[in-house]
Amino acid sequence: MLARVQSYILQGIDALPCEIEVDVFEGALNKATVVGLPDAAVKESVERVQSAVMNVGYRWPGGRVLVNLAPAELRKEGPIYDLPIALGTLLADGTVNPAKAGGVDHRAFLIGGELALDGRVRPIRGVIAMAALAKQRGLRGVVVPAENAAEAALVPGIEVLGVRTLVELVGLLAGQIEPSAHSPVDVESLLRAAASEVDFAEVRGQESVKRAVTVAAAGGHNLLLLGPAGTGKTMMAKALPGVLPPMSPDEALEVTRIYSAVGLLKGGETAGARDHEGASAGLVAVRPVRSPHHTASAIAVIGGGAVPKPGEISLAHRGVLFLDELPEFPRAVLDTLRQPLEDGRVTIARSHSAVTFPASFMLVAAMNPTAKGHMPTDAAGRREMEKYLSRVSRPLIDRIDIHVEAPAVPWKQLTEGPRGTSSADIRQRVEAARARQRRRQGAAQPSLLNARLKGKQLDVLAPMTDPARQLLGQAITELKLSARAYDKIRRVARTIADLADRDTLDEADVAEAVQYRLLDRGV
Repeated sequence: MLARVQSYILQGIDALPCEIEVDVFEGALNKATVVGLPDAAVKESVERVQSAVMNVGYRWPGGRVLVNLAPAELRKEGPIYDLPIALGTLLADGTVNPAKAGGVDHRAFLIGGELALDGRVRPIRGVIAMAALAKQRGLRGVVVPAENAAEAALVPGIEVLGVRTLVELVGLLAGQIEPSAHSPVDVESLLRAAASEVDFAEVRGQESVKRAVTVAAAGGHNLLLLGPAGTGKTMMAKALPGVLPPMSPDEALEVTRIYSAVGLLKGGETAGARDHEGASAGLVAVRPVRSPHHTASAIAVIGGGAVPKPGEISLAHRGVLFLDELPEFPRAVLDTLRQPLEDGRVTIARSHSAVTFPASFMLVAAMNPTAKGHMPTDAAGRREMEKYLSRVSRPLIDRIDIHVEAPAVPWKQLTEGPRGTSSADIRQRVEAARARQRRRQGAAQPSLLNARLKGKQLDVLAPMTDPARQLLGQAITELKLSARAYDKIRRVARTIADLADRDTLDEADVAEAVQYRLLDRGV
């Protein structure tokens, strides 16, 4: 007897349909085989499935069991096929008879889950992509591990059945257990409950840097903080997500999909929120902040591997990628950031496939002026600083909109000075500036920030007064800036004008934007 069960293939962060066919040949040599380009984890699934089926009291069929994973030309990986293989085997052997059962029709569901040897169902990766695939194909819903049910319920319009054991799944199909779908998750309420842990008020002094951070957050600009060790650069980078507007439901689902694909949703801080029962709500509700160590490889930062997986830049999608001690990163790793910074995505090509991952993030980098960490005061120190800064390529520096110095804070200001600008104050200004951008950029592109405006768009959306245009031309000529830097200055000036509630860029806007080209001016 031949049985078919519907599941999925996780390719990158997307799900593709996969049909599991199980055929049992009674009387043949006892053997179980999996075909269809499986990896080692999938090949081993037969051993897990056989033990799980027998340990919960069901019969494992005698003879040859052939499992085919279609389409055969796509590689299958991971333990997500354990549950559908077990179900297909029980269907093919006649242990479960869907024609007589009267329970849940398995043909209307995508099914996935890892089996323990005692029949328990363990969580898997990519469930939100699986749920989206079920909705796209017009199916009734998905059957997933109970721990993944909240994640699948983020996709509206489908039925999510969470199971804890293989016996529970068989009971649903046999009509012995009444199906109880997981209630839909209120994404908007989870987003409203999210909060950042670091407040800018905790950073003493550095008001000029906070101003630069406000501009960067308002326009989505990349930011480079340059200054001696211990001046609060890292703390301000970690506080930055708290002044960014909350993610929209679509953005939160997009980010959650990435984290689900790499298995980072189970527990930990990435879940972002929890439902009223205390179980993980399965949603990344806070804008992500990724801070890879400077020993990270190019594959870890950009993504890749034999089967391409998202890297740190994709995990920072819609959030912040913080690179502390920027010159300590290998130059080859830093230069791989050039294209994603421009395009907002990265494509990983392999001989068998090419996968594109989203990578629209704010780059926030921090660096000391020298390897010793201090600001030089003499000619020898200046030469040392120039040598240290040269570790970062000029094309990468060109792609960072704002360069700002974070000077050492005097002791008296640390102990007696006022707390200064808080995250709430900055957030209010940022939200007002972004509201202006949404109105100006139009409803067709509500998420298009100033940092993403193209040259032709800037010509229309960033008009300048004659004195401002003359000042910009003088700066470009004297500083010998590139055409890319020219557009960067216009984008930043557009954001500065938005913060001041002005439609036209004036001299003050351009002058402040030019001031933020610190490394172009020779520090």
